[in-house]
Amino acid sequence: MFAATLPSDIWITVLLYLSVEELAHIAQTSRYFHALVNEYGWKAYLKANPRDTWSLSRALQKWNAHDHVRYNTITEHNWTLPSFVARPLASKWSGKLQPVLSINGSRLLVAAANHIYSYTFGRSAVPGAAPSIQFECAYSTNKVLQATRDITSIRCVPDGGYDRTVYVGYADGSLERVVLPACKPGNEGPIHIEPSYREKKPYHGDDAVVSISSCGDHVLSLSSSGTAVFSTNSTNSSPQFLDMGVRSWVSHLSHRQAILGTSSLTPLAVHGIHESHISEKPSHFLTNSTHDDHPRASAVYGICGTPPSAPWGGSEQVIISGWYDGVVNVHDLRSSRRAHRIPGVTSYPAGGALYPVMSMCDPWLFEPVYDVSSGGGGGCHIAAGTARHSVVAFWDVRAANKGWSVHGPGNDSSPVYSVILENSRLFGATQSRPFVLDFGPGAREETYPKLTRPPREEGLKRRDSSGVGFYCTRYGHSRS
Repeated sequence: MFAATLPSDIWITVLLYLSVEELAHIAQTSRYFHALVNEYGWKAYLKANPRDTWSLSRALQKWNAHDHVRYNTITEHNWTLPSFVARPLASKWSGKLQPVLSINGSRLLVAAANHIYSYTFGRSAVPGAAPSIQFECAYSTNKVLQATRDITSIRCVPDGGYDRTVYVGYADGSLERVVLPACKPGNEGPIHIEPSYREKKPYHGDDAVVSISSCGDHVLSLSSSGTAVFSTNSTNSSPQFLDMGVRSWVSHLSHRQAILGTSSLTPLAVHGIHESHISEKPSHFLTNSTHDDHPRASAVYGICGTPPSAPWGGSEQVIISGWYDGVVNVHDLRSSRRAHRIPGVTSYPAGGALYPVMSMCDPWLFEPVYDVSSGGGGGCHIAAGTARHSVVAFWDVRAANKGWSVHGPGNDSSPVYSVILENSRLFGATQSRPFVLDFGPGAREETYPKLTRPPREEGLKRRDSSGVGFYCTRYGHSRS
């Protein structure tokens, strides 16, 4: 046989360049190639096509590489249809809240008012099927309900694999490093987090902490008045303060940059990170308009990094942002498309003002974008939580003109305040409750938390064709 005349390492190199379909075909040609693909081919494919898979972390410990590729392939097919299960993760809260989401490899955390709701990720019933998401417990950060003590931001940070450490920001300017205590079996009410589990970080005075972002051991918190504080999680080194001097909304931290979203003529600024310090002056302004002579003040509410498998690569030089104008912009710091001037702006950073390389919007909904996240099918999608009707918009960056939007389950007349997009799931939160859109295979009723009230009382419409999720209104962005 010809295959036997070549060393295995040459064939392993060939496998690196094959698609899922080609790997499946070659695995059927002989026992030799079947063993080679199972041992090296599927693993090489996963490495070459990374996906964000927080909620799969526990399930992947039991799956082999073939199970994982099969799950991803079915998921990506479902994204093209699109086909998903839409489920609320909780009953409606009382009142209108502004929840914030955070995630790690063990749990999804939903912060609303003075509570943190924890949902744990389990293993799947069979290899390659959707792993479970179950309510774990609720935590209380304040014994008395006070608007000034509402949680305004939350961020999971590394803690050696325990996945219980978070930074929490409040409306009164407080910032705390919190270790969530273990949930006690049978505990029905919220667990109050005692002071011994909380470390105060007195950085922001009385200004609300509107955003917390992290990367590795570094944490960046941002107040509404524009005070950014750059600190480390594991040591007590002195924090660095940066005063933006304008109304601020959101931050995003990577290994090389800190990106800050504000309300101003230049609402999106990039600050370089050098030797664990943020540069005082921005290295780039990222603009929304492509017309030098007609700039206008705007605001940026959401920032995230690039989809992991986007055509331009998973580079930290690519920044995605959601704007007050209802636009989602993609900027590439490597781009040469720069504004010559911005009337009203006298001082320019060394990198100049960059135009977006891609802009997207929902043409039927001219509303602000409150949050953005990247991931999804093929590792090439962007999701945007919008300001009305619980609408989430999606775009595949490989064909951004074919975007589509969907109302969250229950069609709440509310913004989608926070979104987290991974390979097979979109987690979102409206003023009424958190929800999930699940594109993965094998979802069952027991995959999700039980509903405590009848669906009609929750404002949920009829079941979808799967019998597991609930009907949601979906529409395309094409005007034709």
